[in-house]
Amino acid sequence: MCPRVSEEYKQEKKHEILRAARRVFIRKGYTRTVMQDIMDEAGMSRGAVYAYFDNVEHVFIEVLRFDDQETLRFFEPDPQYPIWNQLMDWVQKQQGDLSLIRHSLVLARAEFILSSSYVHARKNYPYITERYQLTVETMGRVIRKGQEQGEFRPRLEPEAIARYMISFLNGLMLDTFHLGPTMTCVPEQLETFIQSLCIMLDPISIET
Repeated sequence: MCPRVSEEYKQEKKHEILRAARRVFIRKGYTRTVMQDIMDEAGMSRGAVYAYFDNVEHVFIEVLRFDDQETLRFFEPDPQYPIWNQLMDWVQKQQGDLSLIRHSLVLARAEFILSSSYVHARKNYPYITERYQLTVETMGRVIRKGQEQGEFRPRLEPEAIARYMISFLNGLMLDTFHLGPTMTCVPEQLETFIQSLCIMLDPISIET
């Protein structure tokens, strides 16, 4: 009889594969990655990897989901911490990510979104839409919390501000990837972004 494998063990093995796959996608992009690359990076057999994932597309979607969990943690409510400071922590993280843009999933994400398999069969990849909506809802909820606590007097609907935040950063990341941080003037762009948030959110007081 084969020994039973705990759920914790299976989850850790899955995460190990995802971490390895993330490194491969960063290094090679999406279109040039094959399952063998992921097996080699993870140091696992074909059977071990296919026990968790069907193909490269499946792995990539799960890598996105894995990454998104970290991003959304920035927007978990903390009653001891002002919402504005929470947003600024997120902006600071974006600045760090932009400084390491060549070591990010930006290329792989762009290649996936432009791939024929996604363009011609979007309904097969519901998580792409779900992750956007989840991020909008999570950010919007944090902004509403700031409004309820008397920190903000938003001039627009919180979800509209959240969509602006996502679009601005996604565009800046893509531009910075192919033009470089000097050309895109990342610090100045982020300062402009913060000033625009000040106008949209109209903070009653900002602690520095």
